[in-house]
Amino acid sequence: MAILIKTPEEIEKMRIAGRLTAEILEMIAPYVVKGVSTNELDKICHEYIVDVQKAIPAPLNYHGFPKSICTSVNHVVCHGIPSDKVLKDGDIINLDITVIKDGYHGDSSQMFVVGKPKIIAERLISVTQECLYKAINIVKPGVRLGDIGHIIETHAHKHNFSVVQEYCGHGIGIGFHEEPQVLHYGRPNTGVVLEEGMCLTIEPMLNVGKRHTKVLPDAWTVITKDRSLSAQFEHTLAVTATGVEVLTLRKGEVIG
Repeated sequence: MAILIKTPEEIEKMRIAGRLTAEILEMIAPYVVKGVSTNELDKICHEYIVDVQKAIPAPLNYHGFPKSICTSVNHVVCHGIPSDKVLKDGDIINLDITVIKDGYHGDSSQMFVVGKPKIIAERLISVTQECLYKAINIVKPGVRLGDIGHIIETHAHKHNFSVVQEYCGHGIGIGFHEEPQVLHYGRPNTGVVLEEGMCLTIEPMLNVGKRHTKVLPDAWTVITKDRSLSAQFEHTLAVTATGVEVLTLRKGEVIG
């Protein structure tokens, strides 16, 4: 499948979808507390997307996924299904939100901490976000996807964390997952060359232990094989003539 270059009109629609995605993460933050279930978080987000934003929660029924958001707690790497299990003190959780507005997708995820986290969890979350930001900061026409993977992998390994290889970022637009695949590891000066008008996600997943993962019998939930903690951050980006626009930037967020 070819990489789809977006027109300025399409990028404007993605800007709107991206803003709505960021708003959900801003809205849900106060609810991520000890004693709340991930089902409750899903319900709050679903109602906000449908009733307030008049948008569509992209994960719901996507290839059979049963909920409107993904909730990945502690050793869950990604695609965690909301359930009646409640959050407890010290848990870390990734909320992955994707909305469809006027036919276009916005996709972003963020880590949250419940109560007081372990020091290793704080470090993992911080380094994962740094990996995303370092990657975003080099995005511009002419950069290659291998450069993005390399900068993420290098920073993660410097802090003794591993990078999940089975799951990756992706092109995005009318399709939830479009070409190209955006790996979070790689060699400099290899892979697809970025061009103005490309829209993609970068969404590194880092583990405290080894990089290896397995899928649970529900066919969705991905966990670390060694049950070590995992963290992820994600943004949707548009490649501009001179650099990058973060379409899912949250209020007050500075890409450092």
